[in-house]
Amino acid sequence: MDWYFKVLGNYATFHGRAHKREFWMFVLVNIILSGVLMVVDHILGWHFDGGFGPLSLIYTLLVLVPSLAVQVRRLHDTNRRGRWLLLLLLPVLGWLMLLAFYSQRSTPGENRFGPQPKVFP
Repeated sequence: MDWYFKVLGNYATFHGRAHKREFWMFVLVNIILSGVLMVVDHILGWHFDGGFGPLSLIYTLLVLVPSLAVQVRRLHDTNRRGRWLLLLLLPVLGWLMLLAFYSQRSTPGENRFGPQPKVFP
């Protein structure tokens, strides 16, 4: 959970770099929390079309900016500009390209976006 809170602590930090572990742990916790909230919405009968309900929708809106920020920092860690995030607008192919970028190793040492992020347990 430390990784998750680290990303939330950098709520709107779009500069610098995010380690691969930081990014993927944030994604994992987001998926789990979103799933739990969708189930709670469904159990309470609060779901809209598409499975979302008020709890999951509010959570999604609350983590939207931190999610975008950590994605930009992850792209920076692979020595890419945040503009590559526009690939989200290209269904399937763009998403697969971003998935490949997010999965790549960090650029060793310092790059144009800053020093290599430190890894903590």
